[in-house]
Amino acid sequence: MTAPGTIRRATVADAAALAAFGARTFTATFGAFHTPEDLARHLTETFGVPQQSAELMDPTMQTLLVECDGVFAGFTQVSDGEVPACVTGPAPIEIKRFYIDAPYHGTGMAQQLIAAAFDVARARGAQTVWLGVWEHNPRAIAFYTRQGFTPVGAHTFMVGTDATTDLLYARAL
Repeated sequence: MTAPGTIRRATVADAAALAAFGARTFTATFGAFHTPEDLARHLTETFGVPQQSAELMDPTMQTLLVECDGVFAGFTQVSDGEVPACVTGPAPIEIKRFYIDAPYHGTGMAQQLIAAAFDVARARGAQTVWLGVWEHNPRAIAFYTRQGFTPVGAHTFMVGTDATTDLLYARAL
């Protein structure tokens, strides 16, 4: 089954809805693995409306939303941020976040959204795309592997005070 989605660039007007969506999907995916205090801190620091507003106005980042029948189904952020030393390909750019709501898993929407992220990366002059994925998220790891990403390293990802390990993956565009 393929779910047709509409992809558009997010604007500051989307900040509150994006913050709520990000917090909800992060909690659904990772909430059971962290203390309520660590989860609450992470959600406030990462998915608060002020943070989302700032990211949506940041010229080094572009956020794409995918909607299905007017409902947020997922989002991704492409960012010209700091690049870890293990990412050695030319002109790298990060897919900072990539979330698809559970009802849309397996519908083709993730492939549609990542293809749009690759288009954004190319338009920004990137030749290499990299991302981090939690080491205990086999579904995401399998998806990124199918998209041509290969492991290049790892780094620590903080959820509140909880240090977790993200595997770093990269691929040429």
